[in-house]
Amino acid sequence: MPDEYLYNVVDALEAIAAETDKTVPQIALNWRLQRPTVATVLIGARKEEQLQQNLGAVGWNLTPEQVKKLDDASIQRPTYTYWHQQGFQECNPFPAWSMPE
Repeated sequence: MPDEYLYNVVDALEAIAAETDKTVPQIALNWRLQRPTVATVLIGARKEEQLQQNLGAVGWNLTPEQVKKLDDASIQRPTYTYWHQQGFQECNPFPAWSMPE
């Protein structure tokens, strides 16, 4: 994974964290939980403080504009078995990497 890709994602996470007064992990977890194909996320915490911070990712939602900013920063060409399905939306519900507009 190229460094530029990672920096783009982290920059978007940090920008949204600053505008929402949330932490980067809270933004990342909330973003993943808003995906239609994600039912749950697994979190790991060594300390109670980390657990409490992660639990702060629920009970609120990012705006559609914030989700789009994160989606745009993290978009990648799908790997094989998924890239060839992009043209067949009627047969395949949209995958996790592609939200309908």
